[in-house]
Amino acid sequence: MTMTTDIQINSDTSALLELIEQDDGCTCAKLSGSWTLRSIATASDLPPKISRIALRKDLHWDLRSVNKLDSAMALMLWLAWEECLPTALQLRPEHQRLFERWQTLQLPRPEPAPPFPTRLINHLNQLVVDIIVQLSAFMVILGQLLIDSVYLLAHPREMPWSEIASAIYDAGVRALGITALVGFLIGIVLSYLSALQLKMFGAEIYIINILGLSIIRELGPLLAAILVAGRSGSAITAQIGIMRVTEELDALSAMGISHSRRLTLPKVAALTVAMPLLSVWTSAMAMIGGMFSAQTTLDINYQQFFIRLPDAVPLTNVYIGLGKSAVFGLVVALIACYFGFRIKPNTESLGNETTNSVVAAITLVIMCDAVFAILFMNVGMP
Repeated sequence: MTMTTDIQINSDTSALLELIEQDDGCTCAKLSGSWTLRSIATASDLPPKISRIALRKDLHWDLRSVNKLDSAMALMLWLAWEECLPTALQLRPEHQRLFERWQTLQLPRPEPAPPFPTRLINHLNQLVVDIIVQLSAFMVILGQLLIDSVYLLAHPREMPWSEIASAIYDAGVRALGITALVGFLIGIVLSYLSALQLKMFGAEIYIINILGLSIIRELGPLLAAILVAGRSGSAITAQIGIMRVTEELDALSAMGISHSRRLTLPKVAALTVAMPLLSVWTSAMAMIGGMFSAQTTLDINYQQFFIRLPDAVPLTNVYIGLGKSAVFGLVVALIACYFGFRIKPNTESLGNETTNSVVAAITLVIMCDAVFAILFMNVGMP
């Protein structure tokens, strides 16, 4: 019998694999030493080598010289043998029980991945289903809000005035500082950039038209809505979510108190009322910043600005801006409440849904602004 060593694995820990050419022409794979997970931890190439050798179906296997064999290495050999013991296999009785264990267990097999067109269709189908489910849940909240509004109009004494007043203070009064700062800076930037272009054509006086239309009709309501969505919208979602985590919503239900009447309606009413006022405030501060920049860059004084502004910006644009702001407040409040009630009683869901609330609110605000721009394209132009 001729012996040839083909592969030696981690000889320091006595894990040895030999291929032996026998006198009858057959090849025997002889394993010896300690075949445990610890002893071959440094031999990362062992599984592919075993799998490559196991492809030879006529190979004889001799495991009688293996001193130690744990379940992990037995599983590796079992998988290399394609979950079937070789016909010519010699091993110790105590090791036989390890393989008998894998014979009785049904190992989970990974399902084959579907083709790309099928995966794409499944993904689109799931996306459509998710959108329909979310729209249905949103319509439920909106419908319940309409029902509560009709009920409270018929029973004004049950109107939650204290909750509405508190929400107006939180969403409106406490947001005056940040909206004023952002509006003022945006007015300066817009006026400065417009002045650079108007100087090239000698049309400096038209800075009043540009600032008036862009700020009163578009930027003022949009900036206020985005700031409120990031500030008050996230706060509303987090507040309702914390009530879910602390089981306060369950307590309200147990006491027979309507979530919609005590939580959703006051916040929706407050933002619908406060947003137009914030829009006027933001537009005024932006106009002040624009006037300040126009005086320093184009030498247009404040008196000239105030005299020309009513002719440059018809009053219809003010009404359009106020109407857009009310719609923006309604959208932000509904989205914030919707994602707040979706929060599960864990902190991870609280963070995820709060982020989703802000992103969805800002996206819908911009979409609504685009719809308003298309619908009132030729309205209010000087």
